[in-house]
Amino acid sequence: MRLLLIEDSQDLAANIGEFLEARHHLVDYAGDGLTGLHLAATNSYDAVILDLGLPGLDGVMLCKRLRNDAGSSLPILMLTARDTERDKLIGFEVGADDYLTKPFSLPELHARLLVLQRRSKGGGTNILQVADLTLDRQTLVCRRAGTRLELTPSGYKLLERLMSVSPNVVSRRDVEIALWGDDPPDSDAALRAHIHALRHTLDRDHSIKLLHTVHGMGYRIGADDAL
Repeated sequence: MRLLLIEDSQDLAANIGEFLEARHHLVDYAGDGLTGLHLAATNSYDAVILDLGLPGLDGVMLCKRLRNDAGSSLPILMLTARDTERDKLIGFEVGADDYLTKPFSLPELHARLLVLQRRSKGGGTNILQVADLTLDRQTLVCRRAGTRLELTPSGYKLLERLMSVSPNVVSRRDVEIALWGDDPPDSDAALRAHIHALRHTLDRDHSIKLLHTVHGMGYRIGADDAL
């Protein structure tokens, strides 16, 4: 699964992320509500793990805006230290799908995410395709012209973001958020390195190039005649 974790506690976020990534899930991070809302509204995820007590925009308002303003049906699992019935009802009223009270066990969190994924699985296809390039968001398998390509976790995040809006351009800022959340590196060298590595993986054995730099704007995935 590709998951979005919106949690301002760095220690808890690190523990959750390490546990889920060890089980072959990809995890994007946001440490505040506004960044989390942007990521959730502009990327494709299987589920969101959402803390209620967030700086900038709390979890209740984030969930409400994601449902009402963005029209998103993305599965949302709320995390909170509040354990009263009223707090839980508020979470469900604004669109949460499940609720887990801190402290919680990581295996239970994982189990609940798998349930949410099964419930939402029929809502759309897991396969992204551009020309002869396919990406399975469920199995994380990428193929070009039938040949399987090996992607790094960062390469997968970047490719999934580009393919999900193809042939539209993804801005440099959105690419940075997809890769690093709200903590991008100071230099653009890292971004250039990721783009170079992904281009090499996708296009090195093919005359038709799919990964394009749109100077002054960002990047796009598409055949040359897709513009």
